[in-house]
Formats: sequence, structure tokens, C-alpha cells
Amino acid sequence: MRILIMGGTRFIGVYLTKLLVEQGHEVVLFNRGNKPAPVEGVQQIHGDRQDASQLKEKLSSEDFDAIFDNNGRELSDTQPLAEIFKNRVKHFIYMSSAGVYLKSDQLPHREGDAVDPKSRHSGKHETEAYLQEQQLPFTAIRPTYIYGPQNYNDLEAWFFDRIVRDRPIPIPGNGLHITQFGHCQDLARAMSQVLGNEKAIGQIYNVSGDRYVTFEGIARACAEAAGKSLDSVKIVRYDPKQFDFGKRKAFPIRVQHFFADVHKAMTDLNWHPEFDLVSGLKDSFEKDYLTSGRNNAEVDFSLDEEILKAI
Repeated sequence: MRILIMGGTRFIGVYLTKLLVEQGHEVVLFNRGNKPAPVEGVQQIHGDRQDASQLKEKLSSEDFDAIFDNNGRELSDTQPLAEIFKNRVKHFIYMSSAGVYLKSDQLPHREGDAVDPKSRHSGKHETEAYLQEQQLPFTAIRPTYIYGPQNYNDLEAWFFDRIVRDRPIPIPGNGLHITQFGHCQDLARAMSQVLGNEKAIGQIYNVSGDRYVTFEGIARACAEAAGKSLDSVKIVRYDPKQFDFGKRKAFPIRVQHFFADVHKAMTDLNWHPEFDLVSGLKDSFEKDYLTSGRNNAEVDFSLDEEILKAI
């Protein structure tokens, strides 16, 4: 297949590009050109996706069998692309988010659950609804927390920063909120297995790890991945309502239960996560955290100190 990836040079796009090239597909990337292609020889078309005229100018004459829209956040990002390739593409795969779900007393989240119109990810759901209305052959992917090497979000690295320096780990609440991590390579494999799968047309899939974990469990898993004794993990619990951090982020995970059922993806896509949490975190720690030298970098722990001093 000839496949267009919107983005393709950061995190998930890197893994997906490599995987699709290994599978023998012809991959073309559309991005701003700030970073090199992750695979030598892969064609890149440079432009600003938020400029509809640039999309039309640079892509209208191109033909693709499938499109992976990895970095569209709002409907306005994706609509011009969908209009260009309506009736011209066999499959349009959209990277959505499990963050669209409405907070619920019943978990895990399933694909048919209600969505939150006030969510910061509401643009993702609006895009899903638009693609469905346009009767495009689309599939939407809803990951939870994505982790792994090259993660540009402070997620696992937030825990590693404290663990390697033998610092206390401030965790909001009682430490028993349940959440879910999914490794970037497992996500890329699920995305690749959507291609050519008739069952996936018109469907939405939660994709993440197949087990859930508490906040304290993440801290212990990160310590194990970093080769630290679990006895050395110093967890400090605090009530986040007693603090006014403003826009500063004291913890990298939303303080609520947040996890999704991935069995639909496992069944329809013949997919299963290859990484358990500890092996995935070890992969991230060894291939990214240590190799980037972050273990020796200066880290701002001022919010931690504020919390520790108060309690």
C-alpha cells in the first residue's frame, strides 16, 4: 500500500513509520520538516497541516491507499484532509484518545460509552463523528496513557527522575487510583493491523495495556524497571485539594480512575500487547531515559518540596 502519515517524526509516528516500511508499504510523511524521517529514503512532504490551502496544494495530486492522521487535535485539523481524499482512499485511520470518555462510576471504559462534551479532547470526538457522518472508511484509535522510548510527555520519566535520585515520590490521594499505560510499540502494531481489515472499517478501538495499575503500583513498577529495591521507594501521599498549584503540574496523571477495555481491539485486530508494564518501563528506562542522560540532568523539584514541606 501507499500510505500517508500525518506527522511521522515524533514518538508514535516514528514506530509506525518503521513498522509499515518493514512490512513493505510505501510510506509518505507530511509534516513541517523540523525533524528527519525515521527511516532513510522515506519521502516527506513539508507543510503546515493547519493551513488548508497548503494541504490542498501539496496533497491533492497525490494518491494513497490509506492515511494515518496521527496529530489532528481539532476537527478543523482533519476536515480539510478528509475533504481532499473523500472517495479516494480505502482507509482513514484517526488517532483519537480515551480522554474523550465521560467520567463514570462503571469501568473500564468501553467504546460505546458516553463522551464528555467538555473534555479537553472534545475535538477528537467531534472529528470521529464527522468522519462517520461523511461515510469515510475510517477507524479511530483511542489510547489511554502512552509510554515508551521517545515519549515527549513527562510520564514514566517523572517517576524515574525521583527514583534514580532516591527522592520521595509525592502521590495525590490514597495512591489507589487505578489507571492504564500502553507501550508505544504495542500501539503502533495495533494501528498497523487495522490496515486491510474489513472488520475495522467504521469502528473505534481502545488500545492500551491489557492490565490496570494503581498510582503506587506505577511507582513500584518504575523502581523495578530501574533496578531499584522496592523497599527503597519512598511514597508520600497528599491531598491535592490542599494546594493551589495554578497551571503548574505536580503529578503527570489525572487524579481519577481511568482505564479502558481493549478486548475489542484484541479480537477484531488479532492483536495483543507484547509488553507487560515492568518490561515496557525497563525498555523506556534503558533505551531513552539513560541514553538521553536525563538521569544526570538538573530537575526542578520545587513543587515536590512545596508538598513535602506542607505535610
